[in-house]
Amino acid sequence: MAGVNQNGVAEFVAVPTHGGQFVQYNVFGNLFEVTAKYRPPIMPIGRGAYGIVCSLLNTETNELVAVKKIANAFDNHMDAKRTLREIKLLRHLDHENVIGLRDVIPPPLRREFMMSTLPPNSWILIFIKSFAPIKICQMNTASTFCIKFFVGLRYIHSANIIHRGLKPSNLLLNANCDLKIIDFGLARPTMESDFMTEYVVTRWYRAPELLLNSSDYTSAIDVWSVGCIFMELMNKKPLFPGKDHVHQMRLLTELLGTPTDADIGLVKNEDARRYIRQLPQYPRQPLNRVFPHVHPLAIDLVDKMLTVDPTRRITVEEALAHPYLEKLHDVADEPVCTEPFSFEFEQQHLDEEQIKEMIYREALALNPEYA
Repeated sequence: MAGVNQNGVAEFVAVPTHGGQFVQYNVFGNLFEVTAKYRPPIMPIGRGAYGIVCSLLNTETNELVAVKKIANAFDNHMDAKRTLREIKLLRHLDHENVIGLRDVIPPPLRREFMMSTLPPNSWILIFIKSFAPIKICQMNTASTFCIKFFVGLRYIHSANIIHRGLKPSNLLLNANCDLKIIDFGLARPTMESDFMTEYVVTRWYRAPELLLNSSDYTSAIDVWSVGCIFMELMNKKPLFPGKDHVHQMRLLTELLGTPTDADIGLVKNEDARRYIRQLPQYPRQPLNRVFPHVHPLAIDLVDKMLTVDPTRRITVEEALAHPYLEKLHDVADEPVCTEPFSFEFEQQHLDEEQIKEMIYREALALNPEYA
C-alpha cells in the first residue's frame, strides 16, 4: 500500500517475491509485480479500459519508464490477440516518433496477465481539450507538432501498417516537444484481402469512407485523422464532435460539402450510397473563411488532408513536402522502415493458450534469464 512522506509524495511498499527475483507494489489497489530491477519512485500516470500505467525506475539503466499493466488480457480472444499484435508491432518498429517497447515482463508463474514497459514516464498524454501541447511546448506554431506527426506516420506506413486509431489520446508529448505515436492494437496491413472492419478510429477522427462502411480503405484514413487532430490543435476544440454516426456525417458534410458520386466511388455499400444521395446538398465551405485565425498555409494543408475522396487526399509524402512544412522538412531526417512488418501470424487460427504462449515467448526473448 502507499504511504505519504513528509513532502506529501506517495511512497509504495516493495514486497519481494519468488526469492527476490520479482517485487510487488500495490499502486492504488492495482498489484504490479515486476522484475527486481524496477524500483521506485512510483507515480500513477494513466488509466483506461486496458488497465493502468505507472512510472518506475529501471535501476540497470537509470531510466524512468512507464509500466503498462494490461488488466484481464485474456478475458476474450480479441483482446488477447490485440495484446500480441501490439507487442509484435512495437518490437518491430524503431523510430523516434513511435513509442518504443523496452521490455515485456514475464509473469513469475505464467499467470494470465502481461505487463509492457514503455519508455519513458516523462511522455505526457496529449489532451487537446486542455491545450496541453501548447502549454507544455510553448510552441509559436503547430508546424513542429505536425512535421513530427507526419515523419512518424511516414515510417509507420512504410512498414506496411495502417495505424487505424489515431486520436489525441494516442499521441504523447514531452516538454521538449518530442512526439510519440502509441497504441497499435488496431493496426492492420496497408493491403489486406480479408474484410477490414469499419469500426476503427474514435468517431470524431473517422474518415468518411469508414463512416460509409467501406471495406476497401487505405492508409489515407490515417491522413484524415491527422487533419482532424491538427485542426483541433489550432482551433482549440474538436472539428467534428459527432454525437453518433449520423450526426458525425452531418457535421462533416456541413463543412466539407455533400459527397458526390465521384467522392464515394470506392464505397461499394449500396445503402451507404443511397444515404449520401438523400442528404441535403451543402457546398464545401472555404476553410480560410471559417478559420481566419489559422495560418493560410496550414489551412491549405488541412484542406488537402480533409478531402472526402481518399484517392485525391494528400499523401504523407506530399504533406511533408507542403509549403507549410517546407522549413522543417528534411528528407535525410525522415527514415522509412527497411523491413515491412509481417501480419502473417494474424492469419493463423490461434486459440487462447497459443496466444498466451506466443506472448510469453516475446517476454522471454527480452528476458532470457527468466526462461
